[in-house]
Amino acid sequence: MAKTDSTGSTWRYRWAHRQNERRQRAFRAADEAWRRRDDELRRLRNLAVSFHGSAQAGVGLPMELAPGEVVFWTLPAAQLVEVRHTAVLPAPELTVEADPPALRPRRPEGVKVVDAGLAVLTNRRLVLLGGRGRRDWAYGRMTGLSHDPGAPVTLIQVLDRRRTSGLLLPTGAAADFRFTLTLAFADAIEQRAAVVAELDELIAEHTAAQPKRPAVLTPAQARVTALVPGGRRTVAVGAALALLVPAMLVASNPPTRAGSERAAAATPGATGTPAPPHVAPAVQVRPSTSPEPSRARPAPPRGTPQPPVERRCGAPANPFGYDFCGGQRIRRPAAGVCDWFDCVPGFWSERGWLVQCRDGSVSRTGGQRDVCAGHEGLRRTVWR
Repeated sequence: MAKTDSTGSTWRYRWAHRQNERRQRAFRAADEAWRRRDDELRRLRNLAVSFHGSAQAGVGLPMELAPGEVVFWTLPAAQLVEVRHTAVLPAPELTVEADPPALRPRRPEGVKVVDAGLAVLTNRRLVLLGGRGRRDWAYGRMTGLSHDPGAPVTLIQVLDRRRTSGLLLPTGAAADFRFTLTLAFADAIEQRAAVVAELDELIAEHTAAQPKRPAVLTPAQARVTALVPGGRRTVAVGAALALLVPAMLVASNPPTRAGSERAAAATPGATGTPAPPHVAPAVQVRPSTSPEPSRARPAPPRGTPQPPVERRCGAPANPFGYDFCGGQRIRRPAAGVCDWFDCVPGFWSERGWLVQCRDGSVSRTGGQRDVCAGHEGLRRTVWR
């Protein structure tokens, strides 16, 4: 026997069952993806807090470690790449990707593989032990670092080398390499706490975005449009056609007014009698040039709604939408930002995201080692 609700409608019960199943499937898929990312962020935070490399991992490597140097990561299937012509790479930053993109096993255009071998990542340098020799990238001499967003390629620029070079890795190892390189560089500049703080911020944002379990729909919430295939869209399209088709028919064949035939027969042209000649009036009457009385304009309504208050969370009013509430970090602020915010001296020569210092000024040193140096330290991030 078919199940019915309290109203005795079987179709309402089926509608509620289908809708609840669909919403639960969407929720389970979103929740599973959210939990995977949450586990990954917490794993990275544990590594950032507890992992400090190992000197024992360097035993057996065909390279000599300096005093105090420890090994963070090794990979035997790395390829050395070079780029003949390239722009200046951005300075290394202590950033962790909130949602790493999917990488493809390809080599970008203009990148040439010149060697292959064992990649070793320590707390002081990145080394490739290849068949043609050894290539070192010391963190203290790095001037540029760029991770390709679509390929497992990392390019590096250093002071003592003119040509840009880097590593091409297997796609499965690229994410761990990039994060471990960030940790190693943070240790080199004594800023590991900044990486941990950024991971805490990412975890908090991710926790706030956790999917909510949908409410259960009841048969009483079913609408009559659910009986029509396509639901409300089909009903809306049908109503639009019902209004449009008669209007088109009327426009293509307008109705004839009653008595129009008799009016046409009574015109002088129908009898063939010529019309009398036009006689000009004896007195010409000029049109009056007096201006027409102006019409009074209606007064504006008294209850004019006021514009909504802009959300700024303490930030000064500005046309760029910058605030202290949250959103996206600002790495390239607008040209007129210093007209609305109190910028620090040398603002445009800094590299980093936009932050507010404790003395009230704004700086582009977010994520840098010397964030808000000389301005009482970091207070908060400026968002858009």
